[in-house]
Amino acid sequence: VQLVESGGGSVQAGGSLRISCAASEYSVRTYGRGWFGQAPGKGREGAAIMGGRGTTAYADAVKGGSTNSKDNAQGPLYLQMNSLKPEDTAMCYCVTDRSCQWLRAVYTYWGPGTQVTVSS
Repeated sequence: VQLVESGGGSVQAGGSLRISCAASEYSVRTYGRGWFGQAPGKGREGAAIMGGRGTTAYADAVKGGSTNSKDNAQGPLYLQMNSLKPEDTAMCYCVTDRSCQWLRAVYTYWGPGTQVTVSS
């Protein structure tokens, strides 16, 4: 499974961005899909992961400001990010796996990432 993110870019503090993740195939049954972020000089941290039944786990840092969603069971995944702050600047990665790892950075499939930059 190959994942490709899109929609990253630069935004001013307080602004919004929606990033998307498309998979090369949806025939592989996956149970965890979502997003990790890597801020400059830091490791990858889980942001939002949707489990097989549609429940999403959010990291405390993004809770309330971001929404993880998809249009249907097999289709692109979206992360709507609102009220962005400069400390939200990060490379954002889409992830998936055959079993849901929730916010642990042990996913099998990772996209190349899309950069989100928030200026003050």
